[in-house]
Parts: sequence; structure tokens; C-alpha cells
Amino acid sequence: MLRALRHRNFKLFFFGHGLSLIGTWLTKVAMYWLVYDLASRQGSGTRAATMLGIVSFVSNVPMFCLAPFSGVLVDRFNRHHVIIFTQILATLQSAALAVLTLTGRINIPQVIGLALFQGMVDALDAPARQSFLVIMVDDPVDLPNAIALHSSIFNAARLIGPAIGGLLLAKFSAGFCFAIDAVSYLAVIAGLLAMQLKPRPPRTSRSNVLADLLAGTKYTFGFPPLRSILLLVAAVSFFASALQTLMPILAAGMLNGPRGAATFGFLMASIGIGALVGAIYLASRRSVVGLARVMCIAALLLGAAMSCVVMTHNFYLAMPFCAIGGFGLVTHFASGNTLLQTITEDAMRGRVMSFFTMFVVGVAPFGSLLAGWAAARVGPAAVVHVYSFGALIAAFLFLRKLPALRPLIRPIYIKKGIIPEVAMGLAMDEQDEH
Repeated sequence: MLRALRHRNFKLFFFGHGLSLIGTWLTKVAMYWLVYDLASRQGSGTRAATMLGIVSFVSNVPMFCLAPFSGVLVDRFNRHHVIIFTQILATLQSAALAVLTLTGRINIPQVIGLALFQGMVDALDAPARQSFLVIMVDDPVDLPNAIALHSSIFNAARLIGPAIGGLLLAKFSAGFCFAIDAVSYLAVIAGLLAMQLKPRPPRTSRSNVLADLLAGTKYTFGFPPLRSILLLVAAVSFFASALQTLMPILAAGMLNGPRGAATFGFLMASIGIGALVGAIYLASRRSVVGLARVMCIAALLLGAAMSCVVMTHNFYLAMPFCAIGGFGLVTHFASGNTLLQTITEDAMRGRVMSFFTMFVVGVAPFGSLLAGWAAARVGPAAVVHVYSFGALIAAFLFLRKLPALRPLIRPIYIKKGIIPEVAMGLAMDEQDEH
């Protein structure tokens, strides 16, 4: 399960980024709760729901608009340098949030502006970080494990960060969470600077950015397996957004358990528990074979869990359903990530992964914005039910198409030795012919 950690560069990234991600989740929890608190003071619950949707929208919409262009840049420039640059910018963003909040000057427009800035940074960072995994892991056989471990630290942070964030919000303030996040970025920057990377030839291109973008688009959406995986990921990202966006309102309506920010933090942490279990499950798998079906099952679990969360107003019953939803969420996205990385040509990796991050992160804000608007009119429970049904429909449609996709993926698995028995048999046949 930990075999990718034998690669020194990945080990540095694993521990440095893991610590930084805990701080990132402190900021996520604190930002949502801060917006909910500020909006509630200024108006009704309707205003709070709308503001939560807007903040979630501006945090992620740059990924949808900028990620394809970021993928072209990532394929042209040094991915290591790009990630160091984005981490420095993220540090400055968290520091600005901390200063404004701790000095009592923070307001919702400022939160929206800084959330938009972080979204722009993430639009460049995400495809660079995803495609950088190949460089950190020298042996391609260990790449699926590295992707799973990368998901595991993200979801371990999803577990630890919200739990700590809920306690810090109750004891201190949102500004304290933002300050811790700013300091935590130093860990990943230090790990990146300590890496010893093999020199690689510069990735130059004689074509312009738009031509490279067009070539990447044709490659990505012209190959049915890539296209189908990305469309399913986009659908699940859109429909899954309702649960996180409306969680502060759902938490406020729980009948028992801790109250206020602590309830919100523990429900988010429950999602993290399930997500961490999903990441561990994927890390324990020895092969990518069968992951497409796993993607479908995970999406079905997520859709069912979302409805179950809003059907109960009991805090202790909601926690296990949140955990199941978290398991489905990370298992679905990490499986899709692994499949895409496995069947994509290296020269196109940055552009393909930019579309992946665009659909995982960039589509979600549209779902969040619509969820916030609809929840203000028909209530959060009805919105989550509709979104959960959408996720179920998307998974069933992909499952029906899966038999036609397998013959297209299988030759790639054989070529890369992922199906070793077949690959060895073909090699022996070639030797016999000669």
C-alpha cells in the first residue's frame, strides 16, 4: 500500500503536501462558517444560503474557465517551478485572509475576492500537480499507487482538518484557522525545494497556445474512454456539490449532538472518514483493471448517501451517511484520475489532466450556485434529493456504456504491461515469428 513512498521525491511531496492540506481544509471550513456567520448577522437564512453558493462558485469557477489554458502551459514549462510559484501565491492569499479577519476588517466582498484569487491559483496548480506525479515516481508501475496515496493524504486532511477547524472555530476564530493555513504552506514549499529531479529536456512547441489547446481537446474528446470518463466525472462533480455547499444549513438543523460550528465540523469530518477509507481501498488495489466499474458503484453510493443525510435530522444518524458519501466521492474521483493517467500519452498529460481538474473542480461551482439559489426557495432538503437523483442517473448511463469502452482500453493495458499475462504472450508470439 505504501510502495510509492520508496521514491524520495514523492515521499517529500507526500508529507509536505499532507501537512499543507490540513491547513487548506481549516481555511475551507472557516471560510464557509465565516460567510454563514456574516450573512446571518446581516439578513435572513435566505441571504446566508445565497452567499454560501456565491462563495463556492467564485472559489471554483476559475478552474472551469482557465484550466484548459493552464494545461497547455503545464505541458510547455517546468512543472516543478510552476507548483512552487502557485504555493507561494496560496500562502499570500491565506495570510491576507488571516490579517483581515484577526483585525476585524473582514467582510463578504473581501472573502469573495480572495476566494476568486485562490480559485485562479488552483486553476494553474491542479493540472501541474496532477501531471507532476509522473515525474516524482520513477517507476510507472508505482504510478497508480502514488495517485491513490495522493488521494489518501487529501482525504486524511479532509478528516483531520474539518474536525480541528470546528474546534478552533468554537474556541478561537476563523482568523486563527487562516493563519495556521498560511504557515502550513511552508511545509510543501520546503519539500518541493528539497527534491532532486532528473534533468528533462525543455518542452518546447512551435505552435501557439490555441493550437496546442485544440490538439489537446481533439485528443481528449476524440477518444471515447477519455470522453466518457470525463463526462461522468463532470456530472458527479455537479451533483455532489449540493451536499458541501448546503452543509452549514443542514448542520444547523440537526436535532441533537454538538451545536453550531462543532456540528458542521464533525459532519465534514465524517465525510473525510469515508473518503480516507476509499483512498486506502484504492491504494490496496494491485491493478487498475476493473476501476471503471468501481467508478460507477462509487457514484451510486454517493447519490444514495446524499438523500439519506437529508432524510434524517439526527446528528448521529447523519454521520455514517456522510461517511458513505465521502467514500463514494473520493473513490469515484480517484478512480477516474487513475484511469485517465494510465491511458493518456505523456505528451498530452497536462492537457488531459487540466480537463479532469476543470470537470472535478470547475463544474462544481455551477452546481453550488444553483443549489444555493434553489435552497433559498424550496429548501436544502429538496435540492439535495434532486441532486442525488442526478448522480444516480449519470452512473447508470455510464454503466450501460462500459461494455463498449473496454475493448478500446484493453490494448493500452496490454501495451503497458498492466495485463502481464497477455503482454508476455504477445511478446513470445513475436519471438516465435522471428
